[in-house]
Amino acid sequence: MHVIIDTRSMVPIYEQIVESIRKKIVKGELSAGDPLPSVRSLSSELKISALTVKKAYDRLEEEGYTTTVHGKGTYVTGISREVIAEQQKREVENDFAAAVEKSRRYGLTDEEIREILGLILED
Repeated sequence: MHVIIDTRSMVPIYEQIVESIRKKIVKGELSAGDPLPSVRSLSSELKISALTVKKAYDRLEEEGYTTTVHGKGTYVTGISREVIAEQQKREVENDFAAAVEKSRRYGLTDEEIREILGLILED
C-alpha cells in the first residue's frame, strides 16, 4: 500500500497514516475485506516505529474503518457510505468551530467571519 508521510509536517505521523488510509477507504480504493499491510511491514516500508503504525491502526479501528483479527491481520470493514459521510461532516464541523473560535480570539465579528467564508466559497 502506498502511504506518504511528511516528516516536516506538524501533523503527527500516525495521524498522517490514518488520514491516508481513511481517504483510500472513502474513495473506494480499499474495500471491505481488503487486508492492510502488517504493522511490521508498513513500519519497515515507511522507516518508522512499529508503535506508530499500531497507533494509527488502533485509531482506524476505533473509528470503525478497520477490524483486527488476532494472528491474522487488520482488514477494512464494511462501513457504509452514510456513516463515512456523517464522520466527514463532523470533522468539517469541528474544523469550522475551531476557525470560528480562532476568529473570535482575533476580535472578528460574526459578520466579518461570514464575509471571509463568503470570499472563500467564491473561489
